[in-house]
Amino acid sequence: MAKLYFRYGAMNSGKSTALIQVAHNYEERGMSVVLIKPMIDTKGSDTVVSRIGVSRTVDLLVPTDMDIYEEIEKINSKTPISCVLADEAQFFTPKQAEELFRVAVTLNIPVICYGLRSDFQMKGFPGSTRLLELAHSIEELKTICFCGKKAMINARMVNGEYVFEGAQVAIDGEASVEYRSVCPECYFRLKAEHLKNKKAQ
Repeated sequence: MAKLYFRYGAMNSGKSTALIQVAHNYEERGMSVVLIKPMIDTKGSDTVVSRIGVSRTVDLLVPTDMDIYEEIEKINSKTPISCVLADEAQFFTPKQAEELFRVAVTLNIPVICYGLRSDFQMKGFPGSTRLLELAHSIEELKTICFCGKKAMINARMVNGEYVFEGAQVAIDGEASVEYRSVCPECYFRLKAEHLKNKKAQ
């Protein structure tokens, strides 16, 4: 039986780069892969974009109402798939996470999902939470905070200022939104400074 893998990490941990490398490894051996990503992730449009400059066009952009299992089953019936690779997996719905699990178990196709575990308020994304519940294998991809410690949290910046309120989804690079990977200690220090400045205004 194939497995569902969830590889998560804070931003700048190399998730998209790893995905593109895995796709290359499969194809170098003559195997067919299908790259998918949620349509809600508008960064790069229909492309997986890595911060180190490599990119790759996806095979399937997934709206929230798409049945991923059905789509993969259709593709697989025409061209046997060796692996499904999913970028920005935190944006899938819990139902779609279950469909990816079913792809692995029922169609016997390995599914490797890359994404964030939690948002800028340290709350789990619904898709990631379901993947953590279902995945046969869970792996953390690591990166470091600007202080040198292990980064675990994606701090959100708007117009160069750290913010701690707002919608769960705000795409990096749009509407002056940026993210910084930080350790828990730095996150709470930045939040305390934010609240202090807010009170002083």
